[in-house]
Amino acid sequence: MRLVLYTGKGGVGKTTTAASAAVVAAERGVRTLVASADTAHSLGDVLDERLGSEPRTLAPNLDAVEIDPRVESARHWGRIQDFLVRTFVHQGIEAAVAEELALVPGVEEVTTLLAVERIAQAGDYDHLVLDCAPTDAALRLATLPDVARGMVRMALQVAAAVSGMATPLAQRIANIPLPGSDVFDEAEALLYVELAALHARLTAPDTSVRLVVTPERMVIDEARRAYTELALFEVGCDAVVMNRMLPEEATREKFFREWGALQRERLAEVGADFAPLPVLTGILGDDEVVGLERLSAHGAALFDDVAPDALLCRSPRVRFEREGGSYWVRVPAPGADPKNLDVAMVDDDLVVSTPARRRSLRLPRRFTQLHLQSARLDAGVLHVELARREAPAAAPPEAG
Repeated sequence: MRLVLYTGKGGVGKTTTAASAAVVAAERGVRTLVASADTAHSLGDVLDERLGSEPRTLAPNLDAVEIDPRVESARHWGRIQDFLVRTFVHQGIEAAVAEELALVPGVEEVTTLLAVERIAQAGDYDHLVLDCAPTDAALRLATLPDVARGMVRMALQVAAAVSGMATPLAQRIANIPLPGSDVFDEAEALLYVELAALHARLTAPDTSVRLVVTPERMVIDEARRAYTELALFEVGCDAVVMNRMLPEEATREKFFREWGALQRERLAEVGADFAPLPVLTGILGDDEVVGLERLSAHGAALFDDVAPDALLCRSPRVRFEREGGSYWVRVPAPGADPKNLDVAMVDDDLVVSTPARRRSLRLPRRFTQLHLQSARLDAGVLHVELARREAPAAAPPEAG
């Protein structure tokens, strides 16, 4: 199943773009679901339909859904949350506050993505279009499986330690809330099955992100940072959508002439900065794009000569290679500033950090006994050289 995530800075038209792509794909015979993962749902407004937390059919081959993070949190995090609430209440925290504290940061975003994975595994659709939250929140979505696995693993260790220290007698005397087997079962399923499947889905060759931008400096800069950070987490991008381009006839008018020239400059800049990604252009219309008919017209122009569900570009992935006596890790980092990249070896992981994100790459077994030799950024790829530690020179024999 083909999964495409649309994201961009708030207000650039990502929801309209995602909905248009879904409508056109459905019209071309592809079984399509368009889903909103943005807590401030506007997908129903764009489609001019009332949506809920279960998929609803809007047209032949087209279903839509607005995923409810509360429902999904209860489905995947319910028992763990109940245990945490009981623990906080036992410590004297008000129940209402305890319920808020039990919602660990990132849980709602993770469980929203788990809903996407559940839908994908059901096999009812060939193409799943995901309207994501604005860029930074979408980056959290895309990188959360790695982060969440560490979070759940830590929670399991703490719960196991508490459970092992408190005997049934101590529990009866002090009324200490202890995690039952159901808590461990849910956490282990989340850690070893669901998050693993989600990570595999997001990094699969047939999953990609499309960055939606407008011809504005701040918008393009944010998308450039997102492109770099998604690549670090092996989430591929396959296109950029440049929205709100003035129609050619408008740029002939004196009032819009300079604006049109600036837009063409920005379009050329995006083409160069995001190469080899193709750039699709969305033309600014004379009215809002709302409802299936207008979405169809907008999408037909946007995807004039390409299929909305096609993989438009293959992004490079992390590679592990050996050359002579050195081992290399090649990490895609398109558009990265070498001054803002930090590389380190931590135990068996290679850690690459940007000002906003940190990625831990688990190294193959034969790489784990090596040490960091050098790192350089060249043509959008971070080349990290690892080498064997040299044995200390033998001490010279003492004079007799």
